[in-house]
Amino acid sequence: MRRLLIGVVVAVALAAGCTSPDGGGAGDDGRSIVIGAGGEPENLNPILGYAPDGASKIFDGLVARDARLHLVPGLAREVPTVSADGLTWTATLREGVTFTDGTPLSAQDVVFTYRAVLDGDNGSTIASRFDAVADVTAPDDRTVVFRLSYPYAPFAQQLTLGIVPRKAFDGVDVDSAPFNTAPIGTGPYTVAEWRKGDRIVLEANEGYWGGAPAIKTVTVVFVPDDNARATRMAAGEFDGTVLPPKLVKSYADRPGYRVVRNPSADYRGLGLPSELPFTSDPRVRRAINLALDRQAMIDAVLAGAGKPAATPISPHLADWYDPIATFPHDPAEAGRLLDEAGWRKGPDGARSKDGQPARLPILYPAADVLRKELALATASDIAKLGVDAPVEATTFELMVQRQREAASVWGGGDPYDPDTAAYTLLHSRYAGAPGYVNMTLYRNPAVDRALDAGRQSTDPATRKLAYADLQRAYTADPAWAFLVFLDHTYVLRDRWDGQVEQVEPHDHGLVHAVWWNLERWTPKP
Repeated sequence: MRRLLIGVVVAVALAAGCTSPDGGGAGDDGRSIVIGAGGEPENLNPILGYAPDGASKIFDGLVARDARLHLVPGLAREVPTVSADGLTWTATLREGVTFTDGTPLSAQDVVFTYRAVLDGDNGSTIASRFDAVADVTAPDDRTVVFRLSYPYAPFAQQLTLGIVPRKAFDGVDVDSAPFNTAPIGTGPYTVAEWRKGDRIVLEANEGYWGGAPAIKTVTVVFVPDDNARATRMAAGEFDGTVLPPKLVKSYADRPGYRVVRNPSADYRGLGLPSELPFTSDPRVRRAINLALDRQAMIDAVLAGAGKPAATPISPHLADWYDPIATFPHDPAEAGRLLDEAGWRKGPDGARSKDGQPARLPILYPAADVLRKELALATASDIAKLGVDAPVEATTFELMVQRQREAASVWGGGDPYDPDTAAYTLLHSRYAGAPGYVNMTLYRNPAVDRALDAGRQSTDPATRKLAYADLQRAYTADPAWAFLVFLDHTYVLRDRWDGQVEQVEPHDHGLVHAVWWNLERWTPKP
């Protein structure tokens, strides 16, 4: 009866064209929008890791990205230039930019932002991105100079980080600063309200240096459960939301709505614990990769909205991606490798070695429907090998805590550079480091050498060879069973012009996504 009543309520909402309680429904003039987001940020401070790849709506970086992911000037007048030796990058700031409290932007604000990220006392989750930075200085109010300890070709890609006003942190601990929930930026929007666990409300910055947004109010409602977002979208509460492909399909031909399918470098993969006895052997990890029918997952779980994954290097990184570095679906070879590694089948079909059963628990975050379905599909393929692969719903925090004893369905990836896509994920220097880096505790000297060579060279040919070596070395000794690169799918009310496709990274919520350029959207006449 309860399910019947819910169905009736949703059907009536659809028929009536419900108006959002926040002003985002039909009949609004398009000057406000309500977005259902799958995730909520921990804080809104770029120093602590908020929106490091730009598109935050609240902050600007020295550079931004256009629809084709090309770097374009942001707070810098031009994309920063590098010296002949690759060690010095110089940025010149735009004139006349102010923070939303009226304070003029200064080069000292940029210096403070980057030094604060590098300050180990602040515990920034993105400090590893700036390992190459030896110092940041400001010769004058409009010039910023970054000095690197080694040439780092993709450094300009890291200059999308939002800039904060240094005076907001005078005498204040960064970790507990009021700024973290009530920030001041230079971006197209300001934070009017943040009700944690519920929503953030943004208001247009009418003095924005790039021009005031036409959409004046943006309400981002946090609903981690995919099915709950689908129900609330159907009930008219949202103007747009991200949904798994199968939940989007019902909107394909619905009047007044648009389905948007964006390509991304966002992978889902099974992190294989290198310290678990069963998966400590590279042959076992390779066998698991060969056992997986990735195309079947794309067809059944993603409704076709994705591409097979073998490494963290996305096909969208076209200059670097090696199409040969893949895993064919070959259960027979997978079984042979397990036999070779000593994990043999008994009379009941279950594998064991020296009396120890072959067992690989698979964890996924409970609210994520897509990861649940991928976990179940992956476990099914692994079980066909004679391996016990129980699936458990849990939290990200427990997934990290159990990284030595269980496999987990993780996500990540970006389409900007192979270094940012793979370095902290696979390099042994991050094995055992806190946070979401090298979650499988992987150590492979050949992979380390390739990652270091690609990071420290500015020669494109040398870098291309390094990342080819990386992908070949990795597929011979994998740390993960990468599954798919997703196409992100959204439902939008068809009430705005200006939405442009952009290949997306892993970020969700208001950062990137289909609304990466929302400040340039305009209401339809």
